[in-house]
Amino acid sequence: MVEAELIRRAQAGDRESLIELLRSIENSVYRSAFYILGNEQDALDASQETLIRVYQKIHLFQEKAKFSTWVQRIVSNICMDKFRSKKETISIDEHELALPVINNVEEEFLLNDLTHEVHQAVAKLPEHYRVVIVLRYLQELSYQEIADTLELPLNTVKSYLFRARQQLQELLYDYQEGGVKG
Repeated sequence: MVEAELIRRAQAGDRESLIELLRSIENSVYRSAFYILGNEQDALDASQETLIRVYQKIHLFQEKAKFSTWVQRIVSNICMDKFRSKKETISIDEHELALPVINNVEEEFLLNDLTHEVHQAVAKLPEHYRVVIVLRYLQELSYQEIADTLELPLNTVKSYLFRARQQLQELLYDYQEGGVKG
């Protein structure tokens, strides 16, 4: 069934359509939460809270924005609230990005090492930069969708992404040089 039809039915009170809609977004919600918060348990909590909120508020969704943008706004806000309440840096060292299978052991080792470095660098970004990086590169939202999701001006999103990429580049350069800035 098409997403728009599921949304319409869910808003009309069709429980099965709502459950199907929630199942269709749960992986995306978890991935965003994980990359924003940096650990599995917090991501699971935020994901569950997001799905509950979507369940409770589906009747409020209006087609002014894409459904995925609306959901990403919810998960981003929940994650930012959790991030602020913790006030600590969270490491995601024990997790790896889903990457294609590589047959060459040396390439696989180098790719895992690079993945580890990227995770560490993203975890060191300030919260507002980390969120835009996740939305842009993990969730593949457009600049305008990110602006809508975070309720920020488009130029602010562009600026955040530019600065986040600069900081990531500096952090990754530091890792390659063998030292890590603090």
